Amino acid sequence: MIIFSFIPLANMITPAFILSLILGYFIVLITISYYTSREDSNIEFFTANRSSPWYLVAFGMVGASLSGVTFISVPGWVKVSEFSYLQVVLGYMVGYFVVAYVLLPIYYKNQVTSIYEYLNKRLGKNSHLAGALFFFISRVLGAAFRLFLVAIVLQQFIFDSWNIPFEVTVILSILLIWVYTQRGGIKTIVWTDTIQTSLMILAVFLSIMYINKELEWSMIDFLNSAKLKEYSNVWVTDSFFVRNHFLKSFIGGMFITICMTGLDQDMMQKNLSCRNLKDAQKNMMVFSVVLVFVTGLFMLLGALLFIYAEKEGIALPIMDGKAKSDLLFPEIALNGNLGLGVGITFILGLIAAAYSSADSALTSLTTSFCVDFLSLEKKDQITQKRIRKKTHIGMSIMLVVVVIAFKYILNQNVIDSLLTVAGYTYGPLLGLFAFGIFTDYTIKDKYVWIVVFTSVILSSFLGGIDPTLIGGYQIGYELLPLNGIFTFLGLILIRSK
Repeated sequence: MIIFSFIPLANMITPAFILSLILGYFIVLITISYYTSREDSNIEFFTANRSSPWYLVAFGMVGASLSGVTFISVPGWVKVSEFSYLQVVLGYMVGYFVVAYVLLPIYYKNQVTSIYEYLNKRLGKNSHLAGALFFFISRVLGAAFRLFLVAIVLQQFIFDSWNIPFEVTVILSILLIWVYTQRGGIKTIVWTDTIQTSLMILAVFLSIMYINKELEWSMIDFLNSAKLKEYSNVWVTDSFFVRNHFLKSFIGGMFITICMTGLDQDMMQKNLSCRNLKDAQKNMMVFSVVLVFVTGLFMLLGALLFIYAEKEGIALPIMDGKAKSDLLFPEIALNGNLGLGVGITFILGLIAAAYSSADSALTSLTTSFCVDFLSLEKKDQITQKRIRKKTHIGMSIMLVVVVIAFKYILNQNVIDSLLTVAGYTYGPLLGLFAFGIFTDYTIKDKYVWIVVFTSVILSSFLGGIDPTLIGGYQIGYELLPLNGIFTFLGLILIRSK
């Protein structure tokens, strides 16, 4: 790739060239899908027959966890937040330990396909449905956030030049995901995620290398530079009232992981496809270490992007009349002077980032809807397969609608939006599972709906309070555990005598 580093991108990376890369990439994924989905059975789609190698699951989960949000939004967020996001990431590691040694043993012991089946066994049918519903809302919004971010990049840098509407871009993106996931499900995902994670990490390494070369720096020069110090502040400890104080970020990160990984069918479905509990726990702990390292690389890349943009006089891209820091990485990679190597690796990394999370989200939504809402296991095999395929199409259409809607309502940094929404939607899941695991009470299950929706309303009220009314205190990621506490306390009120 180095031999191309002085070729102007404007002459090489045309929309047609980018589209050919995308199509070539999908041919590879569809080929993998063909070889991993020959059975086309429900057990392969939902659990991969519990035969996935743990190391493949661990590596592939890195890409699924990072997604297009981390690939683009984390580097773009560095200007405002510096490296303080690492406070949240360190909290993630503690959360992964809880997932590995508290939640995974429960799921394997109960031999669940959908993790929300545990709530049915422990608390009752309404608790099962409430847990599945909040996962469903959480995952639809999370997947849509991730797809939206990548779709606007593809739109701005490719499809606008052909006057193709944003809506068509979204439809084509999700159609391609449906093509390679509709047969193999989670078995295909485990293998495609491995390729996608590799491409994402390669794109970050090469981007850092090329930008340093353009700045005439070695990696050591960059790490020791005064410019990096302007962005590298990690710890926020001056005032507990600020939103990203260390303790609030760390605790929030821990609970975000417990909820968005351990209580999320999307992430747990991969873990439950491992051969046994021991393999799944090894997968989780290795994955947590690799994820922290890779996230740190993304933040270093973010600092490097802003340093380079300042030197070259590159302004933040404008979209819909607003400056978008999320678009700085694609702007520099595709329209800068870094050469064809950076442009190609960025495109492949972006595509991998987008679809490593979206494909597994589509599969998990299909699984949860079939198992939790349609009680698929009670039907004959032929009917099960037909329902699964129809549901997979329905989930694809729903994602299209939500992603398009985001174009008209989203107005802040995408990763911040994603973590904020998680505080509202994952809180009831946290409360339900904590009550089931840490108490011996039974509950009046028919009242659980009142509890979970009251919890969300209270959390929304807290999240919307003007900081000036509470002494300048800014509510941040601690909203998620507070939401869980509200649910837990509510369940105690409806416990059976």
